[in-house]
Amino acid sequence: MIDTPQIVQTDEQPAAVIHLVVSCAEIVEAMDSAIAEVLSTLAAQGLSPAGPCFSFHRRRPTDTFDFEVGFPVDRPLNPAGRVRMGKLPAAKVARTVYRGGYEGLGTAWGQFCAWIDAEGLNPQDCLWERYVSGPESNPDPATWRTELNRPLVP
Repeated sequence: MIDTPQIVQTDEQPAAVIHLVVSCAEIVEAMDSAIAEVLSTLAAQGLSPAGPCFSFHRRRPTDTFDFEVGFPVDRPLNPAGRVRMGKLPAAKVARTVYRGGYEGLGTAWGQFCAWIDAEGLNPQDCLWERYVSGPESNPDPATWRTELNRPLVP
């Protein structure tokens, strides 16, 4: 279900994002709407994503998700509507790749967090997913790839 996790160093990545706080029941609709809004705002300003869509969670999800959804950019955009500049942080992270449909992400995160605990690593509260390939590239969920990232306490 998940690839063998690794420890990697990430570079800071500027991004166009929308901040959301939603319930579990609202997440699919809220993300779809936010992704469309970010892409529309980028296009209106003559910008293109500089990488795959991501969701940056300020904390592990509970009954609500507190996160930013967006795309990396290679130059700043002017804030418009809900879209503003954000970033993925430079950090030492535990990383793995989940292969499959989005409904399996909860189980994948459980496996990943169990590995982090077994390795004696000390994760921060935040985490992020990068949707490397998904329904936009192939309708078969078996081909979808989601990168899971958990920053570690320095």
